[in-house]
Amino acid sequence: MGVLGCGVLVFALFFQCHSRSVQNPVFRSKRFQDRSWSDPNDCSRTRQPFVLSNPYNFSLDIRIPGVIPAESDSYYCMAVPVPTSWEAYIVDFVPHASMDTAHHMILYGCKTPYATQGYWDCGKELGTCRDQAKIMYAWARNAPPTKLPKDVGFKVGGDTRINYFVLQIHYGDATHFRDHHRDCSGLTLRMTSKPQPFIAGMYLMMSVDTVIPPGKKVTNADIACTYTSSPMYPFAFRTHTHSLGKVVSGYRVRNGQWTQIGRQSPLLPQAFYPVANTIDVRNGDILAARCVFTGEGRTTNTQIGGTSNDEMCNFYIMYYMDNSHAVPYMNCGDDGSSELFRNIPSEANIPIPVSPDHMMSMKHESAPQKDVVELQEPKREEEVLDQGAHLVEVSDWPEADLQLGQVSGLALNSKGDLIIFHRGDHVWGINSFINGIYQQKDLGPIQQSTIMVVDPAKGKVLKASGRNMFYMPHGITTDKDDNYWLTDVALHQVFKLSSDGQDRQLLVLGEAFEPGSDKKHFCQPTDVAVDPVTGNVYVSDGYCNSRILKFSPEGKYISHWGAGSSDRKRRVPFWIPHSLAFLPDKRELCVADRDNGRIQCFMADTGEFVKEIKKDQFGGEVFAIAYSPAQGGLMYAVNGEPPYGQAAPLQGFVINYSTKEILDSFSPDTQEFKLPHDIVVTADGSVFVGDAASDSVIKFVLSTKAEHRSVKKGGIEVQEIEETETFVQANLKPFPKLPPQHPVATVQKMQEPSQKQPPQPLTAPEEKKTLKSVASQSAQGVSTVIITTLLLVPLVLVIAIGVCIRWKRGRMYSDDCQVKLEPSGSAGGILGKIRGKAAGSLNLGNFFATHKGYTRHGFDRLSTEGSDLEKDDEDGTDSKNEEYTAPPAPMSSS
Repeated sequence: MGVLGCGVLVFALFFQCHSRSVQNPVFRSKRFQDRSWSDPNDCSRTRQPFVLSNPYNFSLDIRIPGVIPAESDSYYCMAVPVPTSWEAYIVDFVPHASMDTAHHMILYGCKTPYATQGYWDCGKELGTCRDQAKIMYAWARNAPPTKLPKDVGFKVGGDTRINYFVLQIHYGDATHFRDHHRDCSGLTLRMTSKPQPFIAGMYLMMSVDTVIPPGKKVTNADIACTYTSSPMYPFAFRTHTHSLGKVVSGYRVRNGQWTQIGRQSPLLPQAFYPVANTIDVRNGDILAARCVFTGEGRTTNTQIGGTSNDEMCNFYIMYYMDNSHAVPYMNCGDDGSSELFRNIPSEANIPIPVSPDHMMSMKHESAPQKDVVELQEPKREEEVLDQGAHLVEVSDWPEADLQLGQVSGLALNSKGDLIIFHRGDHVWGINSFINGIYQQKDLGPIQQSTIMVVDPAKGKVLKASGRNMFYMPHGITTDKDDNYWLTDVALHQVFKLSSDGQDRQLLVLGEAFEPGSDKKHFCQPTDVAVDPVTGNVYVSDGYCNSRILKFSPEGKYISHWGAGSSDRKRRVPFWIPHSLAFLPDKRELCVADRDNGRIQCFMADTGEFVKEIKKDQFGGEVFAIAYSPAQGGLMYAVNGEPPYGQAAPLQGFVINYSTKEILDSFSPDTQEFKLPHDIVVTADGSVFVGDAASDSVIKFVLSTKAEHRSVKKGGIEVQEIEETETFVQANLKPFPKLPPQHPVATVQKMQEPSQKQPPQPLTAPEEKKTLKSVASQSAQGVSTVIITTLLLVPLVLVIAIGVCIRWKRGRMYSDDCQVKLEPSGSAGGILGKIRGKAAGSLNLGNFFATHKGYTRHGFDRLSTEGSDLEKDDEDGTDSKNEEYTAPPAPMSSS
């Protein structure tokens, strides 16, 4: 018994040590990096500059080596060679600096730097590179880390003429170094050797001769150049000025139309932010930028220059181009003409207010990993789930029956009240229309109130109107004055009605019961959207026509357009443009192209095609869409059953507008979607879906139950998850709680390959007594062997504990950052995969990723322990497949 017990104890200690030491190597490396590199002023540790995480992905750490600036406005540079002789791609930048120390830093790429050893003063006589220096990254004012979209990378090494990275750091105020501490600011480049389909580049627009007079309230610096290269696709922008800058804006000008690329206050953290509009820039377009300065508080002229007392006007455009004709660096320093800038949007002249509290919160970021700016990339689904963003049905809404007919349209007024447009006792059946002509006029108009204003919280009817007006209601929206805009597919008309309950017709477009395809007729128009700024009206037309029409607020025809495509040779016409959503923050109009199963978006002012969102999960049908500017832009959609082919489950979707990724899907729990026909989203994130087949409106709200969200998103039955959790917990239970034979059997299996000790047979207590009696009678002196064994066990135990502790400490605190592959076949490897960031936590996402055929989808956030901060920190590197790989894919159609 003593031998057996000691053996079990030795094995348990070894197994625990082994499970900790072979956990995900990338995670272990991340923990080491976070601990060692979090403080840019900590120059005491020896850092491993090059870390290989797998045969394709690696990281390069570039740090200024312990600088103490002797004077203010010092510029120091250091060069680091590209760590590979072949071509590689930068897919991520992680800065390690603070504005309390560094004013800004810029990463250049070049072939021949001014020096290759140590660092040098690059602000006076020497520069950065002896050849052309290409800007690849810029940081200032505690900017958070920047991630590139998937399949996009900065190409370096090989024949790119970028064989060295040169890091330049500007130290604005030397008084920060009165205590003679050394600075080790810099950044980490996350790289891959896998070729990227799209190559990232930098377009720098800068003013070179602007003079800001003292005391003058407003001075503009205008820059403009005609673009003459292959098409480029901006995906991020950054503004940079010194203290006098108020706002910096950049635009693409095409055929006189100004489209914003980005606009930001340079007083905010000067990160790279996602572009305002997903556009392309083509040969002949004009790129224009304006910096607005103030000379108040100055007593002399301020010029463009390199010191803190000078100014800068820089607008960086980070873009990607097709790999076959990519240009990695372009710039523009030409002054813009007053004639061109006479038409610049007025927003470019309006400073962006920045509250001191907000600036302070941006300056003192204790956990920068939580503020990563992901460019056109969604938050991974597990992050969205942790924020409570999964939608679940409110089963007791409404509190009383609304007595609705077929619900065709939903809208919200300025108070947030829900407006329902329904068909009363009229039903759209198979015989309702022939060739677009309504066949049931003899029924007369609907006598019930077709417009109902409902309290969104309780479902109580606040107001009802719309009697004896409509034959077959369809779409509804409201304008900034809360007037109703509605469509009737039987009348082929669009109505503007007052919302005072008196049903006053303020405007009517189209002719009653007369379908057509000219400027004055519609054929079963489906929906309306209204521009809240200009008041222009957009109509989707419809079941017979395949177009979008634009009217002035007074109903005057302006223009119309059809479906868009990035490839004009393969343009597919609309197939029932069924629903519209206006995006006020992006100045775009999006269309639910129902039977093509896609969402298409256009510039509202010009009708220019912007992007298409089409997913297999839609099942070939998109019935309705809605938009919320929250989280940078979220598109909500519901699908439907296709007239042919295999139908996808009827459900709603939450889509990241920038990346087109589905962040969440939802459906009711107490009933089923039958014909979800329209959708709206409120300011607090609640969603209402009108179902035309069940004559109902279903309310969804954000859930805070992580288990429910994860189960629902993963598409796995609750029972199956519980069984899997039981399996995992069984492997994690302390050994004393297991049946005695289990750990012994495990010890035997682990000892057999090492052949350190022969396996011991399992015996019952009665058998042990018999054996002991036989042994006492043996003439061979077996007791001697037992005594020897008992004496050796404590020695083995002490050695095992010492080795375990030594191994554990060496793994956690060594400076060599060596990353070893994880043995996937061992029990320790399993524990390494399922162990979370915090000691003793359980991350099922890593476990399910490699067992039973499950994917990570929906499980990463199912953790038994750990704070939100720990979970967010873990997201960056919890997957061995995601670490350092190029993040979310830009589509060429964007």
